[in-house]
Amino acid sequence: MRCCGVFPEDKKKRVTTGEMLVGPANAVFMDEISTGLDSSTTYQIVNSVKQYVHIFEGTAFISLLQPAPETYDLFDDIILLSDGEIVYQGPRENALLFFEYMGFKCPARKGVADFLQEVTSSKDQMQYWARRDVPYRFITVKEFAVAFQSFHEGRRLGDELAVPFDKSKSHPAALTSKKYGVNTRELCKACFSREFLLMKRNSFVFIFKFSQLTIMAMIAMTLFLRSEMHRDSVPDGGIYVGAMFFIVVVIMFNGMAEISLTLVKLPVFYKHRDLLFFPAWTYALPTWILKIPITFIEVAIMVFLTYFVIGFDPSVGRLFKQYLVLVFTNQMASGLFRGIAAVGRSMVVANTIGSFVLLLLFALGGFVLSRDNIKKWWIWGYWTSPMMYAQNAVVVNEFLGKSWSHVLPYSMEPLGVEILKSRGFFTEAYWYWLAVAALFGFTLLYNLLYILALAFLNPLGKPQQAGLSEEPQSNRVGRMGEAIHLMNPESSSSLHTRAESIDETGRSKSSRFTSNKQRGVILPFEPHSITFDEVMYSVDMPQEMKSHGVHEDKLVLLKGVSGAFRPGVLTALMGISGAGKTTMMDVLAGRKTGGYIEGTITISGYPKKQETFARISGYCEQNDIHSPHITVHESLLYSAWLRLPTEVDTETRKVDFR
Repeated sequence: MRCCGVFPEDKKKRVTTGEMLVGPANAVFMDEISTGLDSSTTYQIVNSVKQYVHIFEGTAFISLLQPAPETYDLFDDIILLSDGEIVYQGPRENALLFFEYMGFKCPARKGVADFLQEVTSSKDQMQYWARRDVPYRFITVKEFAVAFQSFHEGRRLGDELAVPFDKSKSHPAALTSKKYGVNTRELCKACFSREFLLMKRNSFVFIFKFSQLTIMAMIAMTLFLRSEMHRDSVPDGGIYVGAMFFIVVVIMFNGMAEISLTLVKLPVFYKHRDLLFFPAWTYALPTWILKIPITFIEVAIMVFLTYFVIGFDPSVGRLFKQYLVLVFTNQMASGLFRGIAAVGRSMVVANTIGSFVLLLLFALGGFVLSRDNIKKWWIWGYWTSPMMYAQNAVVVNEFLGKSWSHVLPYSMEPLGVEILKSRGFFTEAYWYWLAVAALFGFTLLYNLLYILALAFLNPLGKPQQAGLSEEPQSNRVGRMGEAIHLMNPESSSSLHTRAESIDETGRSKSSRFTSNKQRGVILPFEPHSITFDEVMYSVDMPQEMKSHGVHEDKLVLLKGVSGAFRPGVLTALMGISGAGKTTMMDVLAGRKTGGYIEGTITISGYPKKQETFARISGYCEQNDIHSPHITVHESLLYSAWLRLPTEVDTETRKVDFR
């Protein structure tokens, strides 16, 4: 099966539901899955979950907001929650019986789900009162909850909960005895397969890195051209040291791309880790191991293009020794920046830490400041810098070669040894293999840091739900008719007093409304009509569809749509998921930046000009971006401020628009 992308909201919810059902969990909790979906799609999802639960004997706990009748009928049990109290809990068939027991009846024309949501509401409860022989009074949520305890379903539930569970009768397989759903081998195979798939999808990144290294190699070849490089003095050797430092720096910087590649995958990883899909190490190992072949290619581009052009020692053995040490340098840098990304967990923090670490590595690497010139209280940084080992390895490999073995006049040592001593590098040949071992150790250390950070750290700035403290409906006395009584003729004596009270309340509310209205600003508004005739929208045919035998050049999404929107009329644009509602709205609003639009769109009879239309129109996208740290009121206020001209002063901007 091939997944080419998931865009509509219903497809995302289906994929998310399937993702959760893949794991070993037999208890599934789903919160308001119908939001943004049509009733048909909601029915299909709930029906699939019902079949899954019945076949595998699992448990599904789903919260829905006003589900359609056919979706409501799929459930076995119902829990009705209102003001933090459980009003009813039990079989779906007995829900209406409980409210009939309380004196409320669901009309034949009314959906049961809508009735259950409205029967506890202060403004809707009265219409469902069925006991004509008893005066109606508002039944609070607390009274419903207490009455349910005396209802036969409530008593049955209480009796069942009062009996302790007999563990001796439970099956050993009733509880999961393993932390993860499959064994370690299968987890590793799945993680390796996923990482390989992600690498194929991100192949452009690696191609770009190959191209970048090729360009940097060409720059190095022209900066340090062989015809201009000599081996006659110690300063000549300093130029070769600079060339090798340049190559090491390029290899180090090449690993910095791991920061962004790691960060974009962290949100999904944290989700899967917390749901016990796999341990952190099975996720981290493929990221490290599958990048090793990429490392060989990247270093080969840099070394094999520059080695002989710059004029390093022509020994083939020293060529491959330089290649080997740069491979370990690349692996060390990749592990370092992966670990920094896992510790930083955000682009700003990780890039800041990464830049600071690079600065320290360059300063203490032995080239910018030689070992002899580093102060004693900073010498520990020199010995712990992996770049120092990489730099020492490449210079020892080069300057102990035959090309640098000749002795200059007035000197007792080979030229290569003199150059190494002048720059504070080590002169022993074993330092090459010591540096390779150190780089390998740093690679293991940084990847271990990466694994530990993935295992124990949580996402930064995890949002915490916060809500305003609202007074329960049952405590609101004298508002919106909570204490409504059917008036008898005998009680008409109090009608005049009650009417005066209501009139006073109405006048006070009216005065408050008037004062609020006076604080607002009335903006000029000219109504316009929108008409569109034979509007067509098409895009270039995707290559995937052409490979399956489709020969057309364009994929038509809107096929000759015509209509009109009149001012003062609320128009509903309806259709199933994928019908083209969002596409049509985007085309009419001028939000489409690609594709081909044909047809006529007019505003009050004039052809639509997008520059003018954008100043008189507002558009609410299906998926908008809002800061999680501000309220909805603040978001709307900020959006209103953006539409005000610059000449509006600060005090006027602060007026509360309602």
